[in-house]
Amino acid sequence: MTLSPAWLDELRARTTLSGVIMPSVKLIRAGREWKACCPFHNEHTPSFTVNDEKGFYHCFGCGAHGDAIRFLTDHRGMPFMDAVKELAGKAGMDVPAPDPLVREKAERAASLTEVMAEVAKWYAEQLNGLAGADARKYLAERQIDGKLAERFGLGLAPDNRTALKRALGKLGEDKLIETGMLIQPDESGKESYDRFRGRLMIPIRDPRGRVIGFGGRILGPGEPKYLNSPQTVLFDKGRTLYNLDRAGPASRTAKRLIVVEGYMDVIALDRAGIAEAVAPNGTALTEGQLERLWRLDPSPILCFDGDNAGKKAAIRAATRALPLLRPDRTLRFVELPAGQDPDDVIKTGGREAFEELLAKPEPLDARLWRHELEAEPLVTPEAWASLKQRLINHAAAIGHADLARMYREDWLGRFYEQRRPAGGSAHRPFVAAPRGSFRNGRFVPPEKRPGDVMKRIGSAGIVDEFVTVLMVGFRNYPEELPAHCEQLLALPIADQGTAKMRDELVNAAFSGATLDRDGLATILGLDGATGGPGSVAGPRAMGFSFTRRDSDPDRARSDLAAAVEIITAAEEVEKALDHATERLKRDFTDEALEEQQRLKLAQSELRQRLAQLAGTD
Repeated sequence: MTLSPAWLDELRARTTLSGVIMPSVKLIRAGREWKACCPFHNEHTPSFTVNDEKGFYHCFGCGAHGDAIRFLTDHRGMPFMDAVKELAGKAGMDVPAPDPLVREKAERAASLTEVMAEVAKWYAEQLNGLAGADARKYLAERQIDGKLAERFGLGLAPDNRTALKRALGKLGEDKLIETGMLIQPDESGKESYDRFRGRLMIPIRDPRGRVIGFGGRILGPGEPKYLNSPQTVLFDKGRTLYNLDRAGPASRTAKRLIVVEGYMDVIALDRAGIAEAVAPNGTALTEGQLERLWRLDPSPILCFDGDNAGKKAAIRAATRALPLLRPDRTLRFVELPAGQDPDDVIKTGGREAFEELLAKPEPLDARLWRHELEAEPLVTPEAWASLKQRLINHAAAIGHADLARMYREDWLGRFYEQRRPAGGSAHRPFVAAPRGSFRNGRFVPPEKRPGDVMKRIGSAGIVDEFVTVLMVGFRNYPEELPAHCEQLLALPIADQGTAKMRDELVNAAFSGATLDRDGLATILGLDGATGGPGSVAGPRAMGFSFTRRDSDPDRARSDLAAAVEIITAAEEVEKALDHATERLKRDFTDEALEEQQRLKLAQSELRQRLAQLAGTD
């Protein structure tokens, strides 16, 4: 469905933003605006403002900004069209349908949700009736009382092929088939029959709380243990999260969102007082589900079972998330004791034991590093090379360029430190430069360390100041040159002499000739004994490991690769910053200002990282 800008503007004009936000956030009148503690990050001093006249909210702490539609999608996790429909209903506006077919489809979907509501009601009645004795016994064994069963709408599908069909046939057999509640055999002339039989029924709801599907757990012996509704007009398994409608509001209070494996895990956590939990629908987390998680929490905690299947599910989620990562969204992981699920942890240690695990989540980068480190015994050069390549591949999969460079730099730093033999060389152990971190779900760059190095880097463009240092590094470690030729060629070097040196280096790498230090020193016109001409003496004195012959080779190669990545990224950021500044001069808007500030922060962070790299000794 395509909505015109004019229609959306009218919707915003008819919507009082404070009225949308006030039910979930305590607003305090401040002149012509409202103020509150920001619902998007943890704070104690109000920095969140709501302006009804302009129709937008803004947080001066975390930068959250948007209108009424954005608030519903980001804060409550609603899909865009659901948010529009909710606001339109309150504003007395009809959402336009572009053609009769779309309108007919929407009306059909609305009637199907009514059918699912009746089905859920009927299942609940069966659970509480005579036929539900065994199901109620099973729930009692799981410590799920009647009140909890009612809260989650649990029910029972009788062990009969036509019980539902006979009881609710008045709703229309075609609709029961369309919602997946009945199965219509392909063979001509065969009657439809109930999909779910002899199972505890767990309703799956959309973000608005409407039943769109079911998960059914078998009560006796048999397979599959769980059976889910098929893909239907209402139920998109890959985009739906179980309990999202209840966990969304709870996550705003708890300041966290927990992802567990199954329906019963969610219910067990709710029983213990932890309501901010969701689960995929019997499948691995999909990209669509990750996007929905991040709308509610920038760093959800994945807490899967402590068995091999649970560990594999966690790694699948981690690798699937890599292309979608941004500085303001990541994943965290909690690994349960071997063989236990959340219900086991709570039964043996209570909520306190589970909270203790949640208090120390493992960051995404650390979880993938540990997984790859433990993947195979590191007893041969081939195993070490395989580990390094897997880490590089993971970093390359990250869609955000700066994050990809930072992950690669961090993982290679850990790799070279792990590779160092016990007892090591006489050189000091490699210590990776401090990385940024996620605090309250937002990326925070490393602390700045002011000093001569920072002043020197800040006085000129990074490329102009340090490209000759890279030349010395590749002269000392020529084996690293082929991997970085494309990045070197992309650098805009103003000085013709330096540019010629760069071109000679790249030509040497592409020639296929053996690269050695003496040969490259001749090409570059560098003094092979001293390490370079006076033009690089200043930067060399800063402490770059790759400009000195006495450095640890593994560390020097890692530092050289990191320096290339930083300098390349810095050039891209500086170009973008120039464009953003010009745009701001032409049109001073909140969006343009926010973009300029973001790029300035990125520029400062890159310069800081280079300064840290230059001062590792």
